[in-house]
This record gives sequence, C-alpha cells and structure tokens, in this order.
Amino acid sequence: MAEILPIKAWRYHERFTDNMEELTSPLFDVVSSKQREALYSNPINSIHLTVPLGENPCKNAESLLVDWKNKEFIVQDRIPGIYVYYQYFKFPGQEEETCRKGFIAQIRAYDWDEKIVLRHENTIAKAVNDRLDLLRATEFQPSPTHGLYEDPLHLLEPYMDAAIEHPIYDLEDYQGVREVLAVIHDAPTIKIFLEIVSDKQIILADGHHRYEGAIAYRKEKGRANSNHIGKEGYNYHMMYFTNALSKNIRILPTHRLFYDIQLTETEILEKLKDSFFVKKLNDVEEISELILQKQWAFGLIFKSNAYKIRLLPEKIKELELDIPDVLKSVDLLVLHYFFIDKVLGISMEEQRFSDNIEYERNMHRCLSKVNEEMASFAIITKDITMTQVLEVCKTGYTLPQKSTYFYPKTLSGLIFGSIKESEFKFPYEAFQP
Repeated sequence: MAEILPIKAWRYHERFTDNMEELTSPLFDVVSSKQREALYSNPINSIHLTVPLGENPCKNAESLLVDWKNKEFIVQDRIPGIYVYYQYFKFPGQEEETCRKGFIAQIRAYDWDEKIVLRHENTIAKAVNDRLDLLRATEFQPSPTHGLYEDPLHLLEPYMDAAIEHPIYDLEDYQGVREVLAVIHDAPTIKIFLEIVSDKQIILADGHHRYEGAIAYRKEKGRANSNHIGKEGYNYHMMYFTNALSKNIRILPTHRLFYDIQLTETEILEKLKDSFFVKKLNDVEEISELILQKQWAFGLIFKSNAYKIRLLPEKIKELELDIPDVLKSVDLLVLHYFFIDKVLGISMEEQRFSDNIEYERNMHRCLSKVNEEMASFAIITKDITMTQVLEVCKTGYTLPQKSTYFYPKTLSGLIFGSIKESEFKFPYEAFQP
C-alpha cells in the first residue's frame, strides 16, 4: 500500500544547534499573532519559510531559501535517513510524562481516491491554495504533515528507541514540549521501516491543506513533464508518522468563533428551540465540564450570557445527509449541520469558504474575543476520540474542517524536505525491502 522513502533532509547548519529553540516555529495554522511578531524578528527563523511576509510572500520565500542555502544557514544531508522524532509532554494534573513516538520520511502523494492516505476532515479552500502557491515557488517542505499507521505489535519502536539515545536536537518548544530528534542512516534498518509501512493505510491526522496542496502539485508537474515516470521528487511529500494504536495519541477540541452574524442572541435562541435543549449557565467556566458528559452538547457564549445547548435526541433522524451512522454520532457533524447550517444559515457547502467562521483551540481566547466584541459569539466543543477518527476515515467520508487538534503539534524547522529534482535524486533502490 503506502510507499515511503527515507528523506535527504535539509537542516540548520550545526553551528546553530545550540540555538534551535530560536529557529523553530509553530505550524502555520496555529501560530498566534504575538508569536509571529517575535519569530519574524529573527531573520533566519523557520517562520520566514512557513508563513512568508510581503506583497509577494511566495516569491520572498523563494529568494530567502536561495540565500539561506548559499550562506549555508541550512545544509542538506548527503544521504537519506529516517528521522526519529519524540515529543515529551504533560497535561495539568498528570504525574507521569507522556512521550509520543514517531519518525519523519517521504511518502508518495497519493490521491484520496486511491484510499492509501485517508483523510478525516474537510479543508478550507484558501488555505490549500496558499500552500500550493508556496510549494510551486520553493519546491520545499518546511514542516511535515502528520500521518497515523496502525501497528498493534509496535514493531518499529525498538529501532526508534535505540536511535533517540543519540539525539541531534533536544530542546523545549513554544508549547513547553520537549522535542527530541535523531536520525537513522543504516540501510538495513531503513528497509525494515519501509517494509512495515508498505502494507499500511495512512490516516492523515494533521496537515490536510499541505497534503492536498502536494497532491495538486504532483498532478500539475506530472502533466507538464512529457518524461514523467512517477519517481520524481514532486511525487513525494514529507510526513511525520506515529502509531495510531499507541496510548500516547492526544486529540484536543477546536472551538468555533463566529463573525458578522446578523442574527441577535434572542433570535438565535428562538431558532434553537426547534432542535436543541437550551440551558442558561451562571458561570461560563463550567462549560467544558457540563458538555463533557453528554452527546451532541456544546457551549454557546455571547458577551453577557452563556448557554449549554444539546441536540434533542429524536432530531438526529432529521439529519438529511447520506452518511454512515458513525458520522452521525460525532458531535461536530451535528454542530455543523443543525446549528451552523440550519440555525445560522451557512450551508454545509459554504462552510469551507466562509469568512464568518474561525477555528480556535484555546477556550479562554474564545471568551476574550467575544467579551471584546471582536467576535459575535463562540461555540465551545469537546474532543473526538481516536476510535471515531479511525472509523470515519475508513468510511471514505469526512468530518467538517478543523474537527481535530492532535496534540502536541509538530514543530517547523527541525528538518526541511526538498522535492527539487537535483536535491531529491538518489538511488533509493538501495533501501527497498
């Protein structure tokens, strides 16, 4: 099934090893405006490649990349490797440290309909186009997407555990997460990675926009190349792989903020009565606990009032979408259909393109934006389970955009991937199992 290759990575020159905390950056879709301001002040921080600035940001990234290569701010490995990537973290109240184990490699940019890489949520069209434009300009991948494979025997862990004992980097990131990176260059060991993954489907956990951009770019380049054979660099995409059956996979909720909604609070509450149970709350801080215990329950926050809303169970029969039952059990599908579509009037088809919806992981940031009247109101959600993600992926259907937030996020700038042919080319047959 899944064809992966070791990656001939670009990395910051070893003279910068002790300064990696200053050079790495959050993924483009989670970095806050304050974080960006601080990161942009460093002229060689990786954010200049992931979220370039200027009137022509893609052209700026292209020029900057050439400059960084010429000045050896970044250098390329002579031979490909499997990059082992461990993230150590704790949640509040957690005594033992959690470690999410994975590795970074290249994967062929399979079409969705090939059912080798499976998606679980829709994308936002503008974000896909932005990533595609950047890929066209640079032929460079500044951060890996995140894919899940299922391995109940955890066959790759011993090799990763051995490699991580000799790290290249060991640093603390913007999330307070300890990030440790190591590399495997041993060809027989790399063959084992390629062989074990070769019969797997890959579930895309994070990076749907970047991966969809990679698919579009592969097709575009293939059509333009009369000598296309399918082994060129543009056919591949950098991905971080973790075992979906590990106990250390965490999914956090992503809340919804709404802007420029013409309906008043009173009008929204009136429209909710047809399909939702509505309870006014005395303390907005109670919301997360109150919605946790009930299916199809959400927090609704206005500037002066907060409510718990829950779909009336009998109303699920009125969900007029041709989808499997497993999707109807997912809170966010219910939210987008019965609330965003039916109450607010933003259709399921329009939601991917809508400027009225913003996605925010931090509940307190949601409260702040509503209180400051930057947003009309917010919907507080709860996380979905790993089991639901796997089940949804295998149906071939997708959830609404930004349905999951896999924590911790991977870090940009630890390694970079190039699909420029002169930099990608290598006799990869040496690693074939």
